[in-house]
Amino acid sequence: MPPSPFVSNSTDGAPSSPTSGWIGTTEDTGALLSVDAVQKYLNRSRASVYRYANTDANTLNPPYDKTKLNPEVRRDKDDPLEFRPQEVRRFAEEVLGLHPTIQVQPPEETLTHDLMRQVLQEMRAIRLLLEERGSGEARR
Repeated sequence: MPPSPFVSNSTDGAPSSPTSGWIGTTEDTGALLSVDAVQKYLNRSRASVYRYANTDANTLNPPYDKTKLNPEVRRDKDDPLEFRPQEVRRFAEEVLGLHPTIQVQPPEETLTHDLMRQVLQEMRAIRLLLEERGSGEARR
C-alpha cells in the first residue's frame, strides 16, 4: 500500500484533529495528490472522487465548501484536479466519517519461526548446563 496522504498539520505542535493517527511521511506535506491517488486512499471509485470534488462547470475555482473535497486552485479548466493531503484527510474524517483503524495480526507461523524457536530452546539448555558446571566448580 502506498504511504498515507493523511498528514498532521502541526505548525504549532498540536495535532490538527483528534484522529491525527493518519500521518504521512514528510514528502507528503508538499506534494499534491492526483485523483487516482485520492481514489486509492479513500477506497472509492474515480467517479465518486469527481462527485466529491468541489467543481463547477461555470466557475474555474469555486469558493471553499466544507462539505466537498476542495481541489487546489487551477489556472485552466483543462488542468487536472489536484488535492492537498490535509484536505483529503479533512474530507475523509469530517464528511465521510472515516477514521484510521489499526489491525494487529499475529505473524504467520513459518518454518523459520519454528527453527528459531528450536535454536532458542537449545541455547537455553546450553546456558543452564554451563551455569550448572560453573556453580559446581565454584563449590570445589
